[in-house]
Amino acid sequence: MNIYNKSKLIEFYTKHANKRDALEKWYHDVCALEWKKPTDIVRDFKTARPIKNNRAIFEINGNDYRLIIEVQYQKGWVFIKFIGTHAQYDKVDATIIDQFKLKKKK
Repeated sequence: MNIYNKSKLIEFYTKHANKRDALEKWYHDVCALEWKKPTDIVRDFKTARPIKNNRAIFEINGNDYRLIIEVQYQKGWVFIKFIGTHAQYDKVDATIIDQFKLKKKK
C-alpha cells in the first residue's frame, strides 16, 4: 500500500516521541501489504476495525492512541485522516473526520 501523507505521522511523533517506534512500525508494515477489501486489514491487524466510507481504525501502543485511515483499494492508497489520543478520538466521528484537510483561504 502507498501511504499518501506520512508527514502527518512524523508531525505527530515529533510531539509524542515515545510513539515513534509504534507508528514507524505501523507505516512500514502497511507499506509492505496489499489490501483489496476491508477484511484484508483485519487479517493483517487483528485489533483494527473497518468502518464505513472505506475507513479503518487502528489501536496504537496498546490503545493509548488511535489512527484512522481511508483506503482507496483499487489504487492501493492509504490516507491518514486522524491520529490522536483515545480521549481525542472519543470526540470525533471516525466516518467523516479529516483532521489534516487543507482549509481554504478567504
